[in-house]
Amino acid sequence: MSIYMPLAERMRPKKIEDFYGQEHLVKKGAVLHSLIKKDQIPSMILWGPPGTGKTTLARIIANETAAHFVQISAINAGVKDVRKAIDDAKSYARLGTKTILFIDEVHRFNKAQQDAFLPSVEDGTITLIGATTENPSFEVNSALLSRTRVFVLESLSLESLKKIVTHVLRRSEEIFGYKKVVIDDPVLEYLGALSNGDARIMLNALEVAVQLAQMDKKKDVILKKHIEQAIQKANILYDKNGEEHYNLISALHKSMRGGDADAAIYYLARMLEGGEDPLYIARRVVRFASEDIGMANSFALPQAVAAYDACRFIGMPECGVNLAQAIVYMAKSKKSIAIYSGYTTALQDVRDKGNLPVPLHLRNAPTKLMKELNYGKNYKYTPLASEEENAEQEFLPDELRGKKYI
Repeated sequence: MSIYMPLAERMRPKKIEDFYGQEHLVKKGAVLHSLIKKDQIPSMILWGPPGTGKTTLARIIANETAAHFVQISAINAGVKDVRKAIDDAKSYARLGTKTILFIDEVHRFNKAQQDAFLPSVEDGTITLIGATTENPSFEVNSALLSRTRVFVLESLSLESLKKIVTHVLRRSEEIFGYKKVVIDDPVLEYLGALSNGDARIMLNALEVAVQLAQMDKKKDVILKKHIEQAIQKANILYDKNGEEHYNLISALHKSMRGGDADAAIYYLARMLEGGEDPLYIARRVVRFASEDIGMANSFALPQAVAAYDACRFIGMPECGVNLAQAIVYMAKSKKSIAIYSGYTTALQDVRDKGNLPVPLHLRNAPTKLMKELNYGKNYKYTPLASEEENAEQEFLPDELRGKKYI
């Protein structure tokens, strides 16, 4: 194996026992572990964040089941590549060898491209393993999804990341050419935290950190400064058009609704640091002010609109504190969904019942004909009417008489 190959690639395990993380899938007795050991591999979608082991798992499955392994990326491959892989799989099948077709970033294939390998999945010519960082419910054809099992991979825990580094350092002489490379636990935890559950980021940063340490007098000791220089900046996982975008805005909204200002301001910081448009967040806060607070606090909406204006006037990064003020205000405010529920119910009545006629006494009568048709007749001018008259006057269409929305 080339020494110029990235460390993350060189350290990719080949056996399920050497795989760290995803214990819910690969520990002894877990579903994927059992399927591998029984050689009963179904076509599947591996869904999870970057650097969580999707490609590694696919290769381990092929290795443990002695299958022919073909890997293509949906970023630069097309139907022609898929058809060639299928033709090759038929040749291997005649020799008694199964083929695992691994498609990285499978969500990048359009419907026609995904349809191209459906027949071969159905007849068993290939066992498909698709890898995606996006929710397959939205990004994978329903026809393909129904023929595969979805396994969800989670961001690697700090403990799993530490185990991976420890495993690497045990082989430091083989990998780095040093008898011993030392990294203290606080520095190791710092590296793990900056890696955001992504083993690839961590291992590539570790490789650079070892090179930086080599330039210092204590060339076998990795310090915090080496990690900082290697990573430069914490890798914030955030895709403005993907799953994490919706996860974080949902968490922000629900934290405000639940009155947890600390959680709300944390998710705000996550989104802004990840490059989210502050005006998008501000618009969501304006909506929240009416949807979740409403008349419980009539100052919430002006506060939200002011935050939106502040974002337009001064932009990032300065407007972050304006958004933080608005979000904390929303979280700490009393809540009421009466306005939201009332409007939603009224909207449903409009859609269900159509254009119900406005009561005649509420209609405007600017012409003589309209007056002759009783438009505006018997209308009681509210400021001058008695309480009894106001109580008797009906404002809703007859079919909705007495209906309460608020």
